[in-house]
Amino acid sequence: MRYTSSGASTGKMKAYSIDLREKIVQAYEQGDTSVRKVASRFGVAKSFVQKLLLMKKNEGHVKPKPQGGLMKGELDGCEVKIAAMVEKYPDATLLEYCEYWGMNYNHWVSTSTMCRALQKLTLTLKKRRYAAAKGRRKESKISEVSIGSKSNR
Repeated sequence: MRYTSSGASTGKMKAYSIDLREKIVQAYEQGDTSVRKVASRFGVAKSFVQKLLLMKKNEGHVKPKPQGGLMKGELDGCEVKIAAMVEKYPDATLLEYCEYWGMNYNHWVSTSTMCRALQKLTLTLKKRRYAAAKGRRKESKISEVSIGSKSNR
Protein backbone atom coordinates (compact mmCIF):
# COMPACT_ATOMS: atom_id res chain seq x y z
CA MET A 1 0.00 0.00 0.00
CA ARG A 2 1.53 3.36 -1.05
CA TYR A 3 0.27 6.64 0.31
CA THR A 4 0.64 9.79 -1.73
CA SER A 5 0.49 13.32 -0.50
CA SER A 6 0.57 15.36 -3.66
CA GLY A 7 -1.81 18.22 -4.09
CA ALA A 8 -2.50 18.11 -7.81
CA SER A 9 -4.78 21.12 -7.87
CA THR A 10 -2.54 23.42 -5.82
CA GLY A 11 0.82 22.37 -7.17
CA LYS A 12 2.15 22.12 -3.60
CA MET A 13 2.85 19.02 -1.58
CA LYS A 14 0.35 18.44 1.18
CA ALA A 15 1.44 17.18 4.57
CA TYR A 16 0.76 13.54 5.33
CA SER A 17 -2.45 13.13 7.33
CA ILE A 18 -2.31 12.91 11.11
CA ASP A 19 -4.02 9.51 10.84
CA LEU A 20 -1.22 8.13 8.66
CA ARG A 21 1.43 9.65 10.91
CA GLU A 22 -0.12 8.00 13.98
CA LYS A 23 -0.38 4.63 12.20
CA ILE A 24 3.33 4.80 11.31
CA VAL A 25 4.32 5.54 14.91
CA GLN A 26 2.02 2.79 16.26
CA ALA A 27 3.43 0.25 13.80
CA TYR A 28 6.96 1.00 15.00
CA GLU A 29 6.03 1.07 18.69
CA GLN A 30 4.37 -2.37 18.49
CA GLY A 31 7.91 -3.71 18.21
CA ASP A 32 9.59 -6.50 16.23
CA THR A 33 10.22 -4.19 13.29
CA SER A 34 12.76 -1.69 12.04
CA VAL A 35 12.40 1.87 10.82
CA ARG A 36 13.20 0.69 7.29
CA LYS A 37 10.49 -1.96 7.33
CA VAL A 38 7.89 0.52 8.61
CA ALA A 39 8.92 3.01 5.92
CA SER A 40 8.67 0.36 3.25
CA ARG A 41 5.29 -0.85 4.54
CA PHE A 42 3.75 2.65 4.38
CA GLY A 43 5.64 3.83 1.29
CA VAL A 44 7.39 6.74 2.98
CA ALA A 45 11.03 7.64 3.45
CA LYS A 46 13.04 6.18 6.30
CA SER A 47 13.97 9.72 7.37
CA PHE A 48 10.27 10.61 7.61
CA VAL A 49 9.65 7.71 10.00
CA GLN A 50 12.67 8.79 12.06
CA LYS A 51 11.36 12.35 12.13
CA LEU A 52 7.94 11.19 13.30
CA LEU A 53 9.42 9.07 16.09
CA LEU A 54 11.56 11.95 17.28
CA MET A 55 8.62 14.35 17.10
CA LYS A 56 6.42 11.97 19.11
CA LYS A 57 9.17 11.61 21.74
CA ASN A 58 9.98 15.33 22.05
CA GLU A 59 6.64 17.02 21.40
CA GLY A 60 4.16 14.29 22.29
CA HIS A 61 2.30 14.50 18.98
CA VAL A 62 2.87 14.00 15.26
CA LYS A 63 0.93 16.96 13.88
CA PRO A 64 2.52 18.51 10.79
CA LYS A 65 4.21 21.86 11.23
CA PRO A 66 3.04 24.84 9.18
CA GLN A 67 4.50 24.81 5.68
CA GLY A 68 6.39 27.56 3.97
CA GLY A 69 4.96 30.98 4.02
CA LEU A 70 5.57 34.19 2.16
CA MET A 71 9.19 35.09 1.60
CA LYS A 72 9.75 38.64 2.76
CA GLY A 73 12.35 40.78 1.12
CA GLU A 74 15.11 42.31 3.21
CA LEU A 75 13.85 45.80 2.42
CA ASP A 76 10.12 45.12 2.83
CA GLY A 77 8.50 47.88 4.85
CA CYS A 78 11.09 50.44 3.71
CA GLU A 79 9.23 51.59 0.61
CA VAL A 80 8.86 55.21 1.74
CA LYS A 81 12.57 55.48 2.60
CA ILE A 82 13.59 53.92 -0.72
CA ALA A 83 11.32 56.25 -2.69
CA ALA A 84 12.74 59.25 -0.83
CA MET A 85 16.29 58.07 -1.51
CA VAL A 86 15.59 57.70 -5.24
CA GLU A 87 13.88 61.09 -5.35
CA LYS A 88 16.85 62.71 -3.61
CA TYR A 89 19.45 60.93 -5.78
CA PRO A 90 17.81 60.04 -9.11
CA ASP A 91 21.13 59.56 -10.93
CA ALA A 92 22.71 57.18 -8.42
CA THR A 93 23.82 53.69 -9.38
CA LEU A 94 22.77 50.56 -7.53
CA LEU A 95 26.09 50.46 -5.72
CA GLU A 96 25.69 54.08 -4.63
CA TYR A 97 22.16 53.35 -3.38
CA CYS A 98 23.50 50.40 -1.38
CA GLU A 99 26.25 52.56 0.13
CA TYR A 100 23.75 55.30 0.95
CA TRP A 101 21.44 52.74 2.59
CA GLY A 102 24.26 51.27 4.65
CA MET A 103 25.60 54.63 5.77
CA ASN A 104 22.22 56.15 6.65
CA TYR A 105 20.37 53.15 8.04
CA ASN A 106 23.29 50.96 9.15
CA HIS A 107 21.79 48.11 7.11
CA TRP A 108 24.10 46.95 4.35
CA VAL A 109 22.42 45.22 1.42
CA SER A 110 23.64 43.75 -1.86
CA THR A 111 23.03 45.38 -5.21
CA SER A 112 20.69 42.47 -6.06
CA THR A 113 18.57 43.18 -2.99
CA MET A 114 18.42 46.89 -3.81
CA CYS A 115 17.53 46.12 -7.44
CA ARG A 116 14.65 43.85 -6.39
CA ALA A 117 13.35 46.52 -4.00
CA LEU A 118 13.46 49.17 -6.74
CA GLN A 119 11.74 46.84 -9.22
CA LYS A 120 9.03 46.06 -6.69
CA LEU A 121 8.36 49.79 -6.37
CA THR A 122 8.61 50.18 -10.17
CA LEU A 123 11.29 52.83 -9.76
CA THR A 124 13.62 53.05 -12.72
CA LEU A 125 17.34 53.21 -12.32
CA LYS A 126 19.20 55.84 -14.30
CA LYS A 127 22.18 54.62 -16.28
CA ARG A 128 24.56 57.43 -15.37
CA ARG A 129 27.68 55.31 -15.74
CA TYR A 130 26.72 54.37 -19.28
CA ALA A 131 26.09 57.99 -20.20
CA ALA A 132 29.35 59.05 -18.59
CA ALA A 133 31.27 56.31 -20.38
CA LYS A 134 29.62 57.24 -23.67
CA GLY A 135 30.66 60.84 -23.13
CA ARG A 136 34.23 59.79 -22.37
CA ARG A 137 34.39 57.85 -25.62
CA LYS A 138 33.52 61.00 -27.53
CA GLU A 139 36.18 62.92 -25.64
CA SER A 140 38.76 60.25 -26.37
CA LYS A 141 37.93 60.35 -30.09
CA ILE A 142 38.31 64.10 -30.05
CA SER A 143 41.62 63.87 -28.22
CA GLU A 144 42.85 61.21 -30.69
CA VAL A 145 42.00 63.51 -33.59
CA SER A 146 43.70 66.45 -31.96
CA ILE A 147 46.75 64.34 -31.10
CA GLY A 148 46.91 63.11 -34.68
CA SER A 149 46.66 66.67 -36.02
CA LYS A 150 49.48 67.84 -33.73
CA SER A 151 51.81 65.11 -35.03
CA ASN A 152 51.01 66.14 -38.62
CA ARG A 153 52.38 69.64 -38.10
